[in-house]
This record gives sequence, C-alpha cells and structure tokens, in this order.
Amino acid sequence: MKFLIFTYFGVVHLLSLCSGKSIYKNGISKRTFQEIKEEIASYGDIAKAIINLAVYGKAQNRSYERLALLVDTVGPRLSGSKNLEKAIQIMYQNLQRDGLENVHLEPVRIPHWERGEESAVMLEPRTHKIAMLGLGSSIRTPPEGITAEVLVVTSFDELQRRASEARGKIVVYNQPYVNYSKTVQYRTQGAVEAAKVGALASLIRSVASFSIYSPHTGIQEYQDGVPKIPTACITVEDAEMMSRMAARGIKIVIQLKMVEKTYPDADSFNTVAEITGSKYPEQVVLVSGHLDSWDVGQGAMDDGGGVFISWEALSLIKDLGLRPKRTLRLVLWTAEEQGGIGAFQYYQLHKVNVSNYSLVMESDAGTFLPTGLQFTGSEKARAIMEEVMSLLQPLNITQVLSHGEGTDINFWIQAGVPGASLLDDLYKYFFFHHSYGDTMTVMDPKQMNVAAAVWAVVSYVVADMEEMLPRS
Repeated sequence: MKFLIFTYFGVVHLLSLCSGKSIYKNGISKRTFQEIKEEIASYGDIAKAIINLAVYGKAQNRSYERLALLVDTVGPRLSGSKNLEKAIQIMYQNLQRDGLENVHLEPVRIPHWERGEESAVMLEPRTHKIAMLGLGSSIRTPPEGITAEVLVVTSFDELQRRASEARGKIVVYNQPYVNYSKTVQYRTQGAVEAAKVGALASLIRSVASFSIYSPHTGIQEYQDGVPKIPTACITVEDAEMMSRMAARGIKIVIQLKMVEKTYPDADSFNTVAEITGSKYPEQVVLVSGHLDSWDVGQGAMDDGGGVFISWEALSLIKDLGLRPKRTLRLVLWTAEEQGGIGAFQYYQLHKVNVSNYSLVMESDAGTFLPTGLQFTGSEKARAIMEEVMSLLQPLNITQVLSHGEGTDINFWIQAGVPGASLLDDLYKYFFFHHSYGDTMTVMDPKQMNVAAAVWAVVSYVVADMEEMLPRS
C-alpha cells in the first residue's frame, strides 16, 4: 500500500485562474477557465446517474459481492503463488464476461518467496509462545533455529548508541507507532540496521495503530554488503512486554525458527481491460488496484477493494451506455506488495506513450467511506480536479488534497502525468493491514458503493472532457 501524508489545499488559488485568460501556455488551449468550469458543470446529470446506479440502483453492493466471491474462492494472493495466478485467470474471465473491451494479460516476471513453518518462543525469564510472521524476502534460520539473548530498542538511534551490546543477540524493535510512512521504516530496514551491529536476527513490533495480539507482515529489504539475517514481525503486546522486562533489567532469551524460501522469479500478468475512447482512443485515463496480497487473511481490504471498485467504475459507465472521448483503461497490478514490480514493467512497456496519459488513478488505501481525492499535478490541473469533485456534492465528497501518489502509479507521476488516489476513512485500516484480520468482515458494501461512485465519476469526466489535464 502507499504511504499516506495529508495536506489540505483550499480553493483560493482558483481566483487567479478565473480571470478569463487561457489556462494553458504556448497556445495549447484557447479556452478560459470559466469555459472549462462550465464544461465540467454540464456533467452534473451524468454524475447523478452514476451515483444513483452505484449507491441506490441495481448495481448497489455489486463490487462487494464480486469481491467476496473472489476472495472466498481463492484466498490470499502472494506474489509468485498459485493463488495469485488463479485469481488473475478468474479476473480475466470476469472482465471478458462483463463485456469490457481489449481484455488481455500482459506478462511480467515477479518475485517468489514462500513462508514456511515458523515459531518464536521466549525461553527466559519464562516460557511464552510469541505470535509472529516472517517478513517478506526474509531468509530462513538454521534448522535448529537461533537461540539468543534479546536487546530491546525503541529506535535506530538507540540501536546505534547500544551497538556494542547487540553483537550475537536478537534485536527487538519496540518503536512507537507515529504514522505508517514514518514507522514502516523499522519493518523495511530493521534487519539491515540490526545486522550492521552484529545481531543474529531481528523482531519488529508490528506497524499497526491498534492490536488485538495480531502480527502484521510486509516486505523488508536487504542491502548489498550487509549480512542477511532472519527477520519477522511480532505483536505490539509482546514488543511492549519485552520492553518492560528489559527496563527492569531482566534477561530475555528467545528461540526463533523460520523455514522461509526464495525461489527464482515467477511468470505472472498485469490484467487489462478497457472502454475504448470514441474520439481520442489513443489517449488514456487509467484506473487501477493491485490484485496480489500478502499470504495471511484474504487480501480483501488490501487491495481487493481497490481492484473491485476500479472494475466497478468501468461496469457502471458501460451499464449507463456511456463511452468517453478517450480510453478508460483498467489495470489490475501484480506484485505491488514486493515494490510495484508488475507496475514498473507495465511502465517500461508503455512509457513511449506517456504523453497520451491524461490521468493515472490507484485505489490502495482501503475502500471505506470516501472523504475526498488525493491529487498530484500542476496547479491548473488541480483547479480542474476541484471542479470535477464538485460533481460529487450529492455525496458530500468534494475535497481535493495533496499526495495522489501510489506505489503502482508513481512511475507515471514522476514522468509528469497527473495522479490521483482515493482518500477514505482510514481509522480502521491499520488495525487489519497485512494481518490475518484482512478479510471480508472488514468490508462494508455501502461504503464500497460510494467509493465506486466517486471512482466512476472522476474517471469518466476526466476521460470525456475535450482536453487532457494540463501538466506542469
């Protein structure tokens, strides 16, 4: 999932854009901003039709029911797994049956790591079985495991100050949860930093805002020139308990066993479907989510919801008999959780056409009740997007905030293409993120209906406007 930072942008800057001057430079557009506002306002009835169909009409709950069928049938979808490839084939057939156009699979190569049997047991000062999950790409322990004393730290700075104590020990990180983007560095870099000071393994407090004794997995990254050590996440509760014990001067000993395995890269696919544009078919508005997940739970929230509201957006538009001027392209990414591997290969294949991409959209931060749209682009494009979002006033969802980046669309944004991500109520998101709790029980059909309506209105209007979004 993407890193999240929120900053609100008001509409004050619109005033300077409403002066009647062309909003594009170098004669690209002769239209005033007022004319563009009027064009967007003319989509009011279409926006209401999409909202009515998604939220109140025959399509309500469809995205939820479609998602439940897939995740109940397939389960979690780890990169390189048979489950992921089964899900890809099912979605390929689903999109064809839905009557979408140019449905196809684009081959890519993705990492293949598997979790084996794993356990962590505290042997001193008492026997206690520790709930844990190995982190993605971790190496295995020796067959007999690693039995060692524990060093508990709360930060990388503390680890450096106590480096002389770390050699030959298992480092336990009990870092406080600040927010995901700041705290996740302990998961991704914890093993490397511990290895640099001679640790035998590392255990990381799960990156979670709330816990009911649930470990949360995720990717971790080794570094060239630094010894690789086994690494896993443990629960907030156990990390805090060991921190209290250590503060009392109590010796802690843990036995860690992990039988993880890394295989050669596997074959996989990005899944693509379209509604072909009526006037500018070579131009693209891309909507997306990632079909892979971690190997625990069902991957319903991360990112099944994003996949299925993206499919639903095209379904709603098709059901209403609408065909935008430029092509609406749905892409279901593979191997996002390993660092956007499938998306990078898609970009490499299609970047020759970067000038034809008007907007890239990704939903990968939950599909709870939407509160707005995160957007990255020029000031002029932001002004246009604020007008587009005003069409969602019937749902009271009109905010445009900063940071529209997402793991799978960042390649395009860095090349200058405007990008957007769905912003929704994230209160519960990190309760379940990358854990056994990521199941259909987390999902709410009514909230998914609203999320799909927002996604469909934004993607359709931007795809159907006479001109592409302006770039910097």
